[in-house]
Amino acid sequence: MREIFEAELRQVGDDLIEMSRLVESAITRAGTALLEADHQLAQEVIASDHAIDRLESTLDERCVHLLAQQAPVATDLRVIITALRISATMERMGDLARHVAEIARGRYPAQAVPPSARETFVKMNDAAVHVAQRMTSLLATRDLEDAAQLEQDDDLLDALHQDTFAATLSPEWTGTPQQTVDVTLLGRYYERFGDHGVSVARRITFLVTGDFEAEHARPEV
Repeated sequence: MREIFEAELRQVGDDLIEMSRLVESAITRAGTALLEADHQLAQEVIASDHAIDRLESTLDERCVHLLAQQAPVATDLRVIITALRISATMERMGDLARHVAEIARGRYPAQAVPPSARETFVKMNDAAVHVAQRMTSLLATRDLEDAAQLEQDDDLLDALHQDTFAATLSPEWTGTPQQTVDVTLLGRYYERFGDHGVSVARRITFLVTGDFEAEHARPEV
């Protein structure tokens, strides 16, 4: 019976890694669609969000089954509860990648990001991709160095988010009203993506160390 339970727990871990890979692919392709005004790629990202949603549902059902049938305690319970929370967080990350792709699709064939803000969003997308890559690695290895590096990537996203405010509020800003709205929304989407990645990192840190304060160091958004 214990062997079956441990196999189910391993499957939960595998599902989380697969979900993270899907999120990683989504934000990578959404950024490319945004920066290259690629309508087809944007559409693919939007459509593929359903796969993330389905995997979250499957994973959550598996966790609920384990809670109901196995009545886990101690570390096993912590693993299952952490998995439920992480799956919900990554589902939101997938939604944010979809939002980026929706803006890219909605402005096609024009560029959603004006030339004056392009460099900022190139850096934002790179940082967001790094967050997703480190999250996948962290879920596979539980290496807390990945968690620390992920938080540094998020710090960069926060700084770049502030740059978008400075740009749109500057007297030199020449973007259209639509571009102003798009830049504001895109900056927020990327900033929130990073925050959710930090949430995953801190939950894994809690799982590894049992440090409750680390998990709750930053409110979830």
